[in-house]
Amino acid sequence: MRRFWQRGKHEDPVSAGEAAAAAAAEPSPLPEPDPAAAAFFDVDNTMMRGASIYYFARGLAARKLFTMRDLAMFAWGQAAFRLRGTENSEHIGSAKEAALAFVAGQRVAGIVRLSEEIYDEVMADRIWHGTRTLALQHLDAGQQVWLVTATPVEVARTIAHRLGLTGALGTVAETRDGVYTGRLVGNLLHGPAKAEAVRALAAREGLDLSRCSAYSDSINDLPMLTAVGHPHAVNPDGALREHARENGWPIHDFRTGRKVTMVALPAAAGAGALAGGVAAGIALRRHYRSN
Repeated sequence: MRRFWQRGKHEDPVSAGEAAAAAAAEPSPLPEPDPAAAAFFDVDNTMMRGASIYYFARGLAARKLFTMRDLAMFAWGQAAFRLRGTENSEHIGSAKEAALAFVAGQRVAGIVRLSEEIYDEVMADRIWHGTRTLALQHLDAGQQVWLVTATPVEVARTIAHRLGLTGALGTVAETRDGVYTGRLVGNLLHGPAKAEAVRALAAREGLDLSRCSAYSDSINDLPMLTAVGHPHAVNPDGALREHARENGWPIHDFRTGRKVTMVALPAAAGAGALAGGVAAGIALRRHYRSN
């Protein structure tokens, strides 16, 4: 080893560095920004394996904000929803109640902090790398990339920030003096509401929806998918897969055998993910009231 370093003393590091720089390929030119185009990604089972609100609930349970029994009931509700495969007004109403119960009485800053901690602990390794690659391709093309989800917007923003995306559209809870009031602003960002959010953002940002793309796993997001010029099905449910094939939409499936089985229980689409959390949400709200 000593001989090696002694021999190196007589070499010319400048010429070696210059030769390496000369041999380096010229960097590819960056694409021109495309301010009129954007991509919109659903979160649950599209960007992430399973339901983001379930993982958020797991993080809250780990912090003793409600019991593991409540969490089990949360998961059971999601599984029941998937077996039914449908949503009705009762599901939507229950989802709204659960969403409110999760945050009522909490400070916004606290929920944001918890969202960041819980993402790093239990969500980060559940991101579909294939879907993230699709999102990065849009960013590389100079386009905005937004998450669009029924998950509370604070959680959605955390996911978008961690993934380096432009931002997130999510369910908005009313606040007063930095504290959640227990009411929603509007309603859950689900189904047709996602399409309306995309249209409103497009108007604000000057986007041409005919040049935009959207990605989802669920037939419930058909309004959002058909609002843009380039819809894509990602890890699609049966109904969306059939619709995509009939209409010639690209289909991306990043699932593999065992992974699909492992994430089946916490996986739910749209408001169904929240509907399964009613029991857990009510327990959490009781905790707030008792304190």
